[in-house]
Amino acid sequence: MPTYETLPRFATDLDRLTPEQRRRFRQTVTAFVEDLRTGDHFRAGLRVKRVQRAQGIYELTWSMGTGPAGRATWEYGAPTVPGEQHIVWRRIGTHDILTGP
Repeated sequence: MPTYETLPRFATDLDRLTPEQRRRFRQTVTAFVEDLRTGDHFRAGLRVKRVQRAQGIYELTWSMGTGPAGRATWEYGAPTVPGEQHIVWRRIGTHDILTGP
């Protein structure tokens, strides 16, 4: 099972989301974790890609419905369990988070 941690800024951003946005994010993370386990690739629906001009930081889209698209930024951290991926969640919100991922 992949491990994770959150940066303080992520926690602050998360508190600003609506309950529905947090629910959608949790659903997306379930698919994200499944893809991490396989180690092959991320499914297209997650829209995982590198953040431009931010080395080692990635974004994932967790909502494409009505309103602004939900995004979260993350990076790979040092493993805390041998052989398992470790994710550091950095920011969560709309496209605006990409100005300071």
